[in-house]
Amino acid sequence: MLADDGRLLDLGDLLAGEDFDGSFFASDGIARIRTAVAEGGLPELDGAGLRIGAPIARPGKVVCIGLNYRDHAEESGAEPPAEPVVFMKASNTVVGPFDEVLIPRGSLKTDWEVELAVVIGRTARYLDSHQDALDCIAGYAISNDVSEREFQLERGGQWDKGKSCETFNPLGPWLVTADEVADPQHLGLRLWVNGQPRQNGDTKNMIFEVAEIVRYLSRFMVLEPGDLINTGTPAGVALGGLPYLREGDVMELEIDGLGRQRQTVGQA
Repeated sequence: MLADDGRLLDLGDLLAGEDFDGSFFASDGIARIRTAVAEGGLPELDGAGLRIGAPIARPGKVVCIGLNYRDHAEESGAEPPAEPVVFMKASNTVVGPFDEVLIPRGSLKTDWEVELAVVIGRTARYLDSHQDALDCIAGYAISNDVSEREFQLERGGQWDKGKSCETFNPLGPWLVTADEVADPQHLGLRLWVNGQPRQNGDTKNMIFEVAEIVRYLSRFMVLEPGDLINTGTPAGVALGGLPYLREGDVMELEIDGLGRQRQTVGQA
């Protein structure tokens, strides 16, 4: 973990083999870490040469919200939805923030999407209020909801098959706890491809805000600790008329206060 003074702290002994998964969040894992940090008992970690993985282990489910920014709906040729558009993404798409993203075999339309990711910290079912929803959030992260548009939109059926290809959900580098994000509806999101700016949005322009997304989803499914929600992307994706990704391209993403990602594109 990253301390306030910028040092990396080693959680290995504290967790004793435990991972950042549903059990960790359900057992007040974040509170245990806070206590250990306050007591000054965590050794410093030398991060040189270490791979940075996703800040949560494989989630039980990845739930996504489509067309959640008016400008993205417009560039997609769709009307702004009256209710959240919900689809699922395979949980094994989640990789680290600097891992290679693979273009699927036969793909000509692999696309990028910078998104605010929400990590659920406690069980949520039939929530009554936005405050109840916010109380169920463990934290936030950057998510790249990589998409294959032909598979998603031109091949029939559900969106899932254009969203669930291998490596299609880089996540991280940090899980920033909910108390450290003053307002999830005032965060800038940006993405570059090969150094060229592609997306520049703000979560204040969401059609359905974070609290409403969590409340709404809890009416249709039980959200469990460690589940991941991708909350939608602003305009600027390739689907809107830009060149799609090719092998060797480099994507860079950032969200205010949540860090920065960088992925090189390879071929499956």
